[in-house]
Amino acid sequence: MPTNSDTILEMQQITKEFPGVKALDDVTIEIRRGHIHALLGENGAGKSTLVKILDGVYPHGTFQGHINLDNKAVQFQSPHDAQLKGIGYVPQEITVIDGLTVAENIFVGHWNDGRSPIVNFNSLFVRSQQLLDQCNIRLDPRRIVSSLNAGQRQLVMIARALSTNPSLLILDEATDCLTLDQTENLFSILRHLQRQGGTSLFITHKLSEVVDLADCATVLRDGALAADFDRHQLNEDDIVAAMVGRSIEKFYPDRDSEVGVETVLRVEKLTVPDPHISGRNVVEDISFSVCRGEILGIGGLVGSGRSEIVNALYGRLPHTGKIFVEEQEVCIGGPRDAKKYGIGFLPEDRKQEGLLFNFAIRENVTLSALRSVSRFQFLSKSREKSYANHYKQQLSIRAASVDIPVSNLSGGNQQKVVLAKVLLARPQVLLLDEPTKGVDVGAKNEIYKLMIQLVSEGMALVLISSELPELLALCDRCIVLAEGRITDRFAKSEADEHRFMMAATGGRKDGQLGTSADEK
Repeated sequence: MPTNSDTILEMQQITKEFPGVKALDDVTIEIRRGHIHALLGENGAGKSTLVKILDGVYPHGTFQGHINLDNKAVQFQSPHDAQLKGIGYVPQEITVIDGLTVAENIFVGHWNDGRSPIVNFNSLFVRSQQLLDQCNIRLDPRRIVSSLNAGQRQLVMIARALSTNPSLLILDEATDCLTLDQTENLFSILRHLQRQGGTSLFITHKLSEVVDLADCATVLRDGALAADFDRHQLNEDDIVAAMVGRSIEKFYPDRDSEVGVETVLRVEKLTVPDPHISGRNVVEDISFSVCRGEILGIGGLVGSGRSEIVNALYGRLPHTGKIFVEEQEVCIGGPRDAKKYGIGFLPEDRKQEGLLFNFAIRENVTLSALRSVSRFQFLSKSREKSYANHYKQQLSIRAASVDIPVSNLSGGNQQKVVLAKVLLARPQVLLLDEPTKGVDVGAKNEIYKLMIQLVSEGMALVLISSELPELLALCDRCIVLAEGRITDRFAKSEADEHRFMMAATGGRKDGQLGTSADEK
């Protein structure tokens, strides 16, 4: 039983095994009532497994150990069972029903308020609007969810969890898809819940969020408890050391190579029509170039047109304008054309666009370059395995073998598999859309080192990131977008966070900055 009445949750000696893997090994965690408690660790450390046990996704009997909630022993058999006992859960994966409205998604499973078997939709919309207003979430409850972006869908899921008035709210990487404003709003919601006596458990890879928000933190490493921190002990260096078992002295690696002078990609007046609204453009008259051995950053708030640029360059969105590869104008009507001209693309949504989850690691790695692993039109499994093992080692993909299905991997390791698939084609230009999204600090450092290695070998990188320090530290130049237009350009030596945010919110206009605005 919990040691005192201030403890709302205690998970005691939790052990969970999957075939060939011990995901959790004798983990005990205690959460105090009214606290915002962070759960941290690298990908594969066991964080999501632990909260899925707490939410009943992995029911009692599938793991060893005990759970006490509100000074009572509990045995959850399903997520619904956990919800009835006061657990609210926002999973890492976005799970909404596209064809339904925001209101229907928020109150899915209890549309009728329990008073009638008939759904009163007017009442449903009123209840939804009241909840959204209370949480300061700006969404129309009548809007169909299929028309929302990833950040808005995440807000729907947060509202859904709050609709049950939970005594313990669990957030698994909830800020990954949110804008800065949406993240700040979520934090204000959590602080408001805390003032009312509510308790939150949140998982994040963004350590600045932990230092700003958390009252305490628990760190897992390799499925075991690595450290506990109180508020006064929270600092990023000690947290990183606990997560990875060592200190990372240089989180952003230094560049030894210089940017080349040869332009490998040039874009002139790129315009991308809005796929949903006729006569509107999401990107308008964008021009830039990238040299061999250079990292060009594209920044801006969510909805500024960042992702639409790289999706158009890869042939996934219709567009107008001119694209030049090695000073030769090319016509890119689809991804096959982009690959032919040496353009590779790492998409933002690895689950929907990057992987085949019922296939093994080796099959996913080689799927886009079958000629590389074939002889006389026959697939060579030994060659396929050799390539996959090469990237497994280079990218530190944590798996017993390359024959394991990617569905068994953590989110960060899945991201590495997608990256391996793209690199196997050896592109000249690599478009990276949020490459470290949902990736832990150790894996981020590995990806950064790989990016530096690739540009030192002459590859040109175009990086989109919502993490401003990442852009400012890694990129040789940055362009900043607001409402589909470039509002600023600057070299690394001119970069600072204030200038970036001014441009991202429309405070600067391209062409006002003298020589730094000129294309190379």
